[in-house]
Amino acid sequence: MPQTTIAAAVRDAAERLAAAGIPDPVVDAELLAGHVLGQRRGEVQAAIIRGDALDESDALAIDALIVRRAAREPLQHLTGVAPFRHLELAVGPGVFVPRPETEIVAQFAIDALLMDADPAPIGVDLCTGSGAIGLAMATEVPHARIFAVELSSQAHAWAARNTADAANLTLVLGDLADTLQELDGTAAVVISNPPYVPDDAIPRDPEVRLHDPSLALYGGSDGLDVVRILSQRAIRLLRPGGLLVIEHGELQGADIRALLAADGWRAPTTHPDLTHRDRATTALKA
Repeated sequence: MPQTTIAAAVRDAAERLAAAGIPDPVVDAELLAGHVLGQRRGEVQAAIIRGDALDESDALAIDALIVRRAAREPLQHLTGVAPFRHLELAVGPGVFVPRPETEIVAQFAIDALLMDADPAPIGVDLCTGSGAIGLAMATEVPHARIFAVELSSQAHAWAARNTADAANLTLVLGDLADTLQELDGTAAVVISNPPYVPDDAIPRDPEVRLHDPSLALYGGSDGLDVVRILSQRAIRLLRPGGLLVIEHGELQGADIRALLAADGWRAPTTHPDLTHRDRATTALKA
Protein backbone atom coordinates (compact mmCIF):
# COMPACT_ATOMS: atom_id res chain seq x y z
CA MET A 1 0.00 0.00 0.00
CA PRO A 2 1.48 3.38 -0.98
CA GLN A 3 1.92 5.90 1.81
CA THR A 4 -1.11 8.10 2.31
CA THR A 5 -1.99 11.02 4.52
CA ILE A 6 -4.27 11.19 7.52
CA ALA A 7 -6.39 13.67 5.56
CA ALA A 8 -6.87 11.26 2.67
CA ALA A 9 -7.66 8.36 4.97
CA VAL A 10 -10.22 10.34 6.95
CA ARG A 11 -11.81 11.72 3.77
CA ASP A 12 -12.14 8.23 2.29
CA ALA A 13 -13.47 6.85 5.57
CA ALA A 14 -16.09 9.60 5.85
CA GLU A 15 -17.29 8.92 2.31
CA ARG A 16 -17.68 5.22 3.04
CA LEU A 17 -19.50 5.87 6.30
CA ALA A 18 -21.82 8.38 4.64
CA ALA A 19 -22.66 5.79 1.97
CA ALA A 20 -23.51 3.34 4.77
CA GLY A 21 -25.96 5.81 6.33
CA ILE A 22 -23.90 6.80 9.36
CA PRO A 23 -25.45 10.03 10.73
CA ASP A 24 -22.15 11.88 11.45
CA PRO A 25 -19.61 10.28 9.10
CA VAL A 26 -16.85 12.88 9.43
CA VAL A 27 -17.03 12.86 13.23
CA ASP A 28 -16.89 9.07 13.35
CA ALA A 29 -14.05 8.92 10.82
CA GLU A 30 -11.97 11.39 12.84
CA LEU A 31 -12.70 9.63 16.13
CA LEU A 32 -11.78 6.22 14.74
CA ALA A 33 -8.58 7.60 13.25
CA GLY A 34 -7.80 9.15 16.61
CA HIS A 35 -8.45 5.85 18.34
CA VAL A 36 -5.87 4.12 16.15
CA LEU A 37 -3.36 6.97 16.40
CA GLY A 38 -3.82 7.54 20.13
CA GLN A 39 -4.96 11.10 19.48
CA ARG A 40 -7.97 13.18 20.43
CA ARG A 41 -10.23 14.45 17.68
CA GLY A 42 -8.70 17.94 17.76
CA GLU A 43 -5.24 16.46 17.28
CA VAL A 44 -6.48 14.49 14.28
CA GLN A 45 -7.94 17.66 12.79
CA ALA A 46 -4.61 19.42 13.28
CA ALA A 47 -2.79 16.54 11.61
CA ILE A 48 -5.19 16.79 8.67
CA ILE A 49 -4.41 20.49 8.27
CA ARG A 50 -0.67 19.84 8.45
CA GLY A 51 -0.89 17.04 5.87
CA ASP A 52 0.70 14.46 8.18
CA ALA A 53 1.54 11.09 6.64
CA LEU A 54 -0.11 7.88 7.80
CA ASP A 55 1.82 4.65 8.38
CA GLU A 56 0.67 1.60 6.46
CA SER A 57 -0.14 -0.34 9.62
CA ASP A 58 -2.25 2.52 10.97
CA ALA A 59 -4.01 2.88 7.62
CA LEU A 60 -4.92 -0.80 7.69
CA ALA A 61 -6.15 -0.55 11.28
CA ILE A 62 -8.35 2.44 10.45
CA ASP A 63 -9.69 0.64 7.40
CA ALA A 64 -10.67 -2.38 9.51
CA LEU A 65 -12.57 -0.17 11.95
CA ILE A 66 -14.35 1.65 9.13
CA VAL A 67 -15.56 -1.67 7.73
CA ARG A 68 -17.05 -2.55 11.12
CA ARG A 69 -18.58 0.90 11.63
CA ALA A 70 -20.12 0.81 8.13
CA ALA A 71 -21.76 -2.45 9.18
CA ARG A 72 -23.36 -0.35 11.98
CA GLU A 73 -21.33 -1.65 14.88
CA PRO A 74 -21.58 1.13 17.49
CA LEU A 75 -18.76 3.65 17.47
CA GLN A 76 -18.41 3.23 21.24
CA HIS A 77 -17.90 -0.52 20.89
CA LEU A 78 -15.06 0.13 18.46
CA THR A 79 -13.30 2.71 20.62
CA GLY A 80 -14.27 1.02 23.89
CA VAL A 81 -15.34 4.28 25.52
CA ALA A 82 -18.40 6.54 25.76
CA PRO A 83 -18.38 10.12 27.06
CA PHE A 84 -20.90 11.03 29.76
CA ARG A 85 -20.84 14.47 31.34
CA HIS A 86 -17.22 14.83 32.56
CA LEU A 87 -16.64 11.06 32.49
CA GLU A 88 -15.19 8.62 29.98
CA LEU A 89 -16.85 5.25 30.50
CA ALA A 90 -15.71 1.83 29.36
CA VAL A 91 -18.44 0.17 27.28
CA GLY A 92 -18.83 -2.76 24.94
CA PRO A 93 -21.07 -5.70 24.11
CA GLY A 94 -23.55 -6.52 26.86
CA VAL A 95 -24.10 -3.00 28.20
CA PHE A 96 -26.33 -0.13 27.10
CA VAL A 97 -24.29 2.75 25.64
CA PRO A 98 -25.13 5.95 27.61
CA ARG A 99 -26.78 8.68 25.57
CA PRO A 100 -26.20 12.46 25.68
CA GLU A 101 -29.84 13.10 26.63
CA THR A 102 -29.34 11.14 29.85
CA GLU A 103 -26.76 13.72 30.94
CA ILE A 104 -29.61 16.21 31.37
CA VAL A 105 -31.71 13.68 33.29
CA ALA A 106 -28.83 13.05 35.69
CA GLN A 107 -28.71 16.76 36.48
CA PHE A 108 -32.02 16.58 38.37
CA ALA A 109 -30.57 14.04 40.79
CA ILE A 110 -27.23 15.83 41.11
CA ASP A 111 -28.92 19.16 41.88
CA ALA A 112 -31.14 17.54 44.50
CA LEU A 113 -28.15 15.95 46.23
CA LEU A 114 -26.19 19.21 46.15
CA MET A 115 -29.07 21.10 47.76
CA ASP A 116 -29.80 18.46 50.39
CA ALA A 117 -29.13 19.50 53.99
CA ASP A 118 -27.88 16.04 54.98
CA PRO A 119 -24.06 16.04 55.25
CA ALA A 120 -24.02 12.67 53.45
CA PRO A 121 -27.23 12.36 51.41
CA ILE A 122 -28.05 9.01 49.85
CA GLY A 123 -28.62 8.68 46.11
CA VAL A 124 -29.79 5.48 44.44
CA ASP A 125 -29.39 4.65 40.74
CA LEU A 126 -31.59 1.73 39.70
CA CYS A 127 -30.87 -0.01 36.36
CA THR A 128 -27.42 1.57 36.35
CA GLY A 129 -26.09 -0.21 33.24
CA SER A 130 -22.56 1.08 32.65
CA GLY A 131 -22.74 2.98 35.93
CA ALA A 132 -23.03 6.31 34.13
CA ILE A 133 -25.62 8.06 36.30
CA GLY A 134 -24.41 6.60 39.57
CA LEU A 135 -20.81 7.54 38.86
CA ALA A 136 -21.82 11.05 37.79
CA MET A 137 -23.62 11.51 41.11
CA ALA A 138 -20.70 10.06 43.08
CA THR A 139 -18.06 12.23 41.44
CA GLU A 140 -20.05 15.47 41.21
CA VAL A 141 -21.42 15.20 44.74
CA PRO A 142 -18.45 13.62 46.55
CA HIS A 143 -20.02 14.00 50.01
CA ALA A 144 -23.01 11.87 48.95
CA ARG A 145 -23.32 8.12 49.41
CA ILE A 146 -24.36 6.50 46.14
CA PHE A 147 -25.81 3.03 45.57
CA ALA A 148 -26.16 1.64 42.05
CA VAL A 149 -28.10 -1.51 41.14
CA GLU A 150 -27.88 -3.59 37.96
CA LEU A 151 -29.62 -6.87 37.11
CA SER A 152 -27.50 -7.99 34.14
CA SER A 153 -24.24 -9.69 35.07
CA GLN A 154 -22.67 -8.48 31.80
CA ALA A 155 -23.63 -4.84 32.39
CA HIS A 156 -22.64 -5.14 36.06
CA ALA A 157 -19.14 -6.14 34.97
CA TRP A 158 -18.81 -2.95 32.92
CA ALA A 159 -20.21 -0.87 35.80
CA ALA A 160 -17.74 -2.49 38.20
CA ARG A 161 -14.90 -1.47 35.91
CA ASN A 162 -16.16 2.09 35.63
CA THR A 163 -16.90 2.64 39.32
CA ALA A 164 -13.91 0.82 40.83
CA ASP A 165 -12.25 4.04 41.99
CA ALA A 166 -15.39 5.70 43.41
CA ALA A 167 -15.03 5.23 47.16
CA ASN A 168 -18.49 6.69 47.86
CA LEU A 169 -20.32 4.37 45.44
CA THR A 170 -21.60 0.89 46.25
CA LEU A 171 -22.46 -1.29 43.25
CA VAL A 172 -25.00 -4.09 43.68
CA LEU A 173 -25.82 -6.96 41.34
CA GLY A 174 -29.51 -7.66 41.77
CA ASP A 175 -33.14 -6.95 40.95
CA LEU A 176 -34.34 -3.43 41.70
CA ALA A 177 -37.53 -4.88 43.19
CA ASP A 178 -35.87 -6.39 46.25
CA THR A 179 -32.38 -4.94 46.73
CA LEU A 180 -31.15 -2.28 49.16
CA GLN A 181 -33.95 -2.96 51.65
CA GLU A 182 -31.64 -1.76 54.40
CA LEU A 183 -31.89 1.73 52.88
CA ASP A 184 -35.71 1.94 52.95
CA GLY A 185 -36.86 5.34 54.14
CA THR A 186 -33.41 6.95 53.96
CA ALA A 187 -32.68 7.94 50.35
CA ALA A 188 -32.78 11.57 49.26
CA VAL A 189 -32.90 10.71 45.54
CA VAL A 190 -33.80 7.68 43.45
CA ILE A 191 -33.05 7.92 39.74
CA SER A 192 -33.43 5.41 36.94
CA ASN A 193 -33.08 5.10 33.19
CA PRO A 194 -35.12 1.88 33.00
CA PRO A 195 -35.97 -0.18 29.92
CA TYR A 196 -38.98 1.67 28.48
CA VAL A 197 -39.29 0.68 24.82
CA PRO A 198 -42.59 -1.15 24.12
CA ASP A 199 -41.96 -4.75 23.08
CA ASP A 200 -43.30 -4.23 19.55
CA ALA A 201 -41.54 -0.87 18.96
CA ILE A 202 -38.36 -2.13 17.33
CA PRO A 203 -35.72 0.64 17.30
CA ARG A 204 -34.88 2.10 13.89
CA ASP A 205 -31.13 2.44 14.37
CA PRO A 206 -29.21 -0.80 13.74
CA GLU A 207 -26.73 0.17 16.45
CA VAL A 208 -29.54 0.04 19.02
CA ARG A 209 -31.56 -2.80 17.51
CA LEU A 210 -28.60 -5.15 17.00
CA HIS A 211 -26.15 -4.21 19.72
CA ASP A 212 -27.85 -2.72 22.80
CA PRO A 213 -28.95 -5.53 25.16
CA SER A 214 -32.68 -6.22 24.99
CA LEU A 215 -32.83 -6.33 28.80
CA ALA A 216 -31.92 -2.62 28.81
CA LEU A 217 -34.40 -1.69 26.07
CA TYR A 218 -37.76 -3.40 26.31
CA GLY A 219 -40.32 -2.78 29.06
CA GLY A 220 -43.40 -4.79 28.17
CA SER A 221 -46.36 -4.11 25.92
CA ASP A 222 -46.54 -0.40 26.80
CA GLY A 223 -42.91 -0.05 27.87
CA LEU A 224 -43.85 0.70 31.48
CA ASP A 225 -43.59 -2.70 33.22
CA VAL A 226 -40.30 -1.79 34.93
CA VAL A 227 -41.52 1.74 35.66
CA ARG A 228 -44.42 0.27 37.64
CA ILE A 229 -42.01 -1.77 39.76
CA LEU A 230 -39.68 1.21 40.05
CA SER A 231 -42.46 3.44 41.39
CA GLN A 232 -43.32 0.97 44.14
CA ARG A 233 -39.68 0.34 45.07
CA ALA A 234 -38.64 3.99 45.06
CA ILE A 235 -41.49 5.07 47.29
CA ARG A 236 -40.12 2.69 49.94
CA LEU A 237 -36.49 3.72 49.45
CA LEU A 238 -37.06 7.46 49.71
CA ARG A 239 -37.54 9.46 52.85
CA PRO A 240 -40.47 11.92 52.96
CA GLY A 241 -39.82 14.74 50.48
CA GLY A 242 -37.31 12.63 48.52
CA LEU A 243 -37.05 12.98 44.77
CA LEU A 244 -37.74 10.34 42.12
CA VAL A 245 -36.31 10.87 38.60
CA ILE A 246 -37.27 8.59 35.70
CA GLU A 247 -36.01 8.81 32.12
CA HIS A 248 -38.53 7.71 29.49
CA GLY A 249 -39.65 7.97 25.88
CA GLU A 250 -41.04 11.20 24.49
CA LEU A 251 -44.63 9.92 24.36
CA GLN A 252 -44.76 8.36 27.82
CA GLY A 253 -44.88 11.41 30.09
CA ALA A 254 -48.66 11.54 30.60
CA ASP A 255 -48.93 7.82 31.33
CA ILE A 256 -46.05 7.94 33.81
CA ARG A 257 -47.49 10.98 35.59
CA ALA A 258 -50.82 9.16 35.94
CA LEU A 259 -49.07 6.02 37.19
CA LEU A 260 -47.11 7.97 39.79
CA ALA A 261 -50.14 9.93 40.94
CA ALA A 262 -52.07 6.69 41.42
CA ASP A 263 -49.20 5.34 43.55
CA GLY A 264 -49.36 8.36 45.85
CA TRP A 265 -46.48 10.46 44.53
CA ARG A 266 -46.70 14.21 44.86
CA ALA A 267 -46.24 16.75 42.04
CA PRO A 268 -45.33 14.42 39.15
CA THR A 269 -43.84 16.66 36.47
CA THR A 270 -42.47 15.88 33.01
CA HIS A 271 -39.43 17.73 31.66
CA PRO A 272 -38.19 18.14 28.05
CA ASP A 273 -34.64 17.53 26.85
CA LEU A 274 -32.60 19.99 24.78
CA THR A 275 -34.49 18.92 21.63
CA HIS A 276 -37.80 19.83 23.34
CA ARG A 277 -38.88 16.20 23.55
CA ASP A 278 -40.29 14.93 26.85
CA ARG A 279 -37.43 13.02 28.44
CA ALA A 280 -37.84 12.73 32.23
CA THR A 281 -40.52 12.78 34.89
CA THR A 282 -39.85 13.75 38.49
CA ALA A 283 -42.02 13.32 41.58
CA LEU A 284 -41.75 13.78 45.34
CA LYS A 285 -42.52 11.30 48.07
CA ALA A 286 -45.35 12.64 50.20
